[in-house]
Amino acid sequence: MRAIAVIPARLASTRLPRKMLREILGKPLVGWVYEAVLSSPLLADVIIATDSAEILETCRRHGWKARMTASSHGSGSERVHEISDSISADIYINVQGDEPLVRAEQIATLIDVMKNDVVKNDLVNNSSVMVGTIKTPCSREELSNPNAVKVVTAPDGRALYFSRAAIPFDRDQSNPPYYKHLGLYAYRKPALDQFVSWPASSLEKTEKLEQLRFLENGISIYVGKTPFDSIGVDTEEDLKRVTEILQRR
Repeated sequence: MRAIAVIPARLASTRLPRKMLREILGKPLVGWVYEAVLSSPLLADVIIATDSAEILETCRRHGWKARMTASSHGSGSERVHEISDSISADIYINVQGDEPLVRAEQIATLIDVMKNDVVKNDLVNNSSVMVGTIKTPCSREELSNPNAVKVVTAPDGRALYFSRAAIPFDRDQSNPPYYKHLGLYAYRKPALDQFVSWPASSLEKTEKLEQLRFLENGISIYVGKTPFDSIGVDTEEDLKRVTEILQRR
């Protein structure tokens, strides 16, 4: 199975301005992500996909493989789709550009998800998993954090819903397990082609979660479980936490 990783990286972040180029221990955030993804022996290629000439120049200066993509893309998945139109692969892995703690083990889990067969065919008329992602146990401290996206799944690993809210709601205080969604996805080409053909869905716009577009249009997302947590850098506090972790490493 030929798998390539694409790291969407745009400069126009609203919550943490210019975060892709914010330095952590002397290295831009996007570089930490690129080098972490590159540590996976299962990938045929790793590409940073950006709409910023400044990010592109930074990547070239450091020897990180990057391509310019359209500025009109509304999501990372759309940026990955553009890459998929020019580079052939069995699966395309989308690693969010703000995930500097991503690990090779997480990528291996995600690829394993894509090797599975599903019991019932999806709308794309294929028995293979078309979209995959991963989850990890969610701490009680993160349940109320809207930047930590939660996910609930069926027994077969199929995602039922993703939300910034704490799901499921524990009405009877039964202490169910909670899972946090990590910012890695894998897609087959037909799923990406369909994704960009649909308008942004209502739940996607409400939660600001692009993966909900797949669910609202009948494409299942299968979720692998990993013990390895990660921190997406969305705020100055996240940046500080990640810096401390990387410094200890």
